[in-house]
Amino acid sequence: MFEAVLVEKSGSGQARLARLDDDALPDGDVLVRVAWSTLNYKDALAVTGKGPILRSFPMVPGIDLVGVVEDSRDPAWKAGDRVLVNGYGIGESWWGGLAGKARLKGAWLLAPPSSLTARQTMAIGTAGYTAMLCVMALERCGLSPDKGDVLVTGASGGVGGIAIALLARAGYRVIASTGRLSEEAYLKSLGAAEVVDRAQFSAPGAPLQKARFSGAIDSVGSHTLANVCASLKEDGVVAACGLAQGMDLPASVAPFILRGASLIGIESVRRPMGVRVEAWSRLARELDGQKLEAMTQEIALCEAIPASARVLAGEVRGRLAVAVDPQAAG
Repeated sequence: MFEAVLVEKSGSGQARLARLDDDALPDGDVLVRVAWSTLNYKDALAVTGKGPILRSFPMVPGIDLVGVVEDSRDPAWKAGDRVLVNGYGIGESWWGGLAGKARLKGAWLLAPPSSLTARQTMAIGTAGYTAMLCVMALERCGLSPDKGDVLVTGASGGVGGIAIALLARAGYRVIASTGRLSEEAYLKSLGAAEVVDRAQFSAPGAPLQKARFSGAIDSVGSHTLANVCASLKEDGVVAACGLAQGMDLPASVAPFILRGASLIGIESVRRPMGVRVEAWSRLARELDGQKLEAMTQEIALCEAIPASARVLAGEVRGRLAVAVDPQAAG
């Protein structure tokens, strides 16, 4: 038997901590004993029923996990192997990481970087992986530190915090946008050179504004993303990876046809394995371990349900690592 956060039907307040056995798990090639998972914004929507995240019921949320193989029908994996998975629909259409065990497809798994502990791997999690995908996208568009300031919106969240740390280490001057100005010292400790109030981006704005940023990573969407695009310098680029403010984009073509701005969408769920390996390898090399620890809070599996409401209310800074069965990782 193992414990799991189980959502049994659509609607708010349906999640509960359940005890299940292996027979309850979906069919798959590899049975994994989960050591750590995370609580992301998407997970919080799934647990609370506040967003249409889950594709079927019952469902175990948790869009990423790290653990140890217990049994495998996939020749690529054997009992005792450490494995990591994020995306591929786990926690949405396939039972995910907020459970003591998971049965998964072997093709979804990769070996976590050996330099990271299991806890560090999930302190990074999907949020950090997405932040690295954003950095990689900006680099592909030719962004470099000498071109000017880079804005990070949603800076107090998981994607934002890790993006700040990665960009600052690479030599960029980072501007952090947040609704919690009380977190200024924390954001500067991660590497932000300046902290600004998100209010200047969150309301409807002019289609073309003062050119301020050479690049940006946005996890907010809606008016915020529109205003960020309008504030880009010539040939500026923004990587968009979230919708905390909304899914709409009330923007103008002006920044794109008058300044040559680029808007890149970041999709993290179904990236090819080669991209995943590159992103995780770079995270292991380039993300400062002390800064990662500073932005990480640890909770037990039984705390995931009440913590979900705090995540949606914007009361959690940085990352929530969920200790499912830490001894499983050795």
